[in-house]
Amino acid sequence: MELSGKIKWIDETKTYGSNGFRKREVVITTEEQYPQHIMVEFIQDKCDLLNSYQVGQNVKIGINLRGREWVNPEGETKFFNSIQGWRIEASEATISSEMPPMPPPSSFEPAEGNPNEVEDDLPF
Repeated sequence: MELSGKIKWIDETKTYGSNGFRKREVVITTEEQYPQHIMVEFIQDKCDLLNSYQVGQNVKIGINLRGREWVNPEGETKFFNSIQGWRIEASEATISSEMPPMPPPSSFEPAEGNPNEVEDDLPF
């Protein structure tokens, strides 16, 4: 799956536990009718992929959805979801669906010959 949008926030890399688990989070704002702020986490060696990106940059992120089950001490089962990034690349800003502006009339050159003369080369 892929997620596209503008980087709203990038966290620093954080290390957890004695085994050195690393995690870095980024928030992407989607560019659609109702923009969404989606947090994506990059873990372990993937944290370094965010080093060359900055807030305000348009990106496309390859993601995986992850789900976990956890039973708390009272015996209740809880479920958690996360969005993990595994690839990120810069992308161009959204292309507008509007027509580009028309150049001014002075930028067009007149045709050769008399503009009032109509050439009649029809065979009938």
